[in-house]
Amino acid sequence: MRYFPAALALSLALAVTGSMGQARMADPADPRAADLLNNGRIELAHGEVDAATDAFESALVVDPGYAGTLVALGDAARKAGLQGKAIHYYRVALERDPNDVAAIAGEGGAMAEKGALDKARANLVRLEGLCGKGCAETHVLADAIAKGPAPKVVSADAVKPRPVAQAN
Repeated sequence: MRYFPAALALSLALAVTGSMGQARMADPADPRAADLLNNGRIELAHGEVDAATDAFESALVVDPGYAGTLVALGDAARKAGLQGKAIHYYRVALERDPNDVAAIAGEGGAMAEKGALDKARANLVRLEGLCGKGCAETHVLADAIAKGPAPKVVSADAVKPRPVAQAN
């Protein structure tokens, strides 16, 4: 009998902690946000990055608590070549759910495209620990690491021709 209060408190703590994992929402709470996300994904698949970003930002306004919108914004930023901005979106999503495999894979892919291959490999190890080597996100990140950094874009000012004076 003297251990009963401690056992009751421990079981209550475990029950509350276990139910918190079940409380995560897999879909946006607002159906308008889900429609906007679907429209944005369709636009992104067709290469319309600006339209997709607009749809994703609208979905974020409608349902700011859904981390999947941030992952979608990160995907759009990556497709636009803005890896730094994409990493920001993925990290905000990871603050909300540290075990979000889509955000981990996206962040690692953006890091690989940026040239931070060691950090991308760390994300790959973390991802393999969460969902295994057979997971789709693991394959996507492994492919991004194998592909390596994205080619650097050079501005026109960096390659200005220098005038050469010749004698006639």
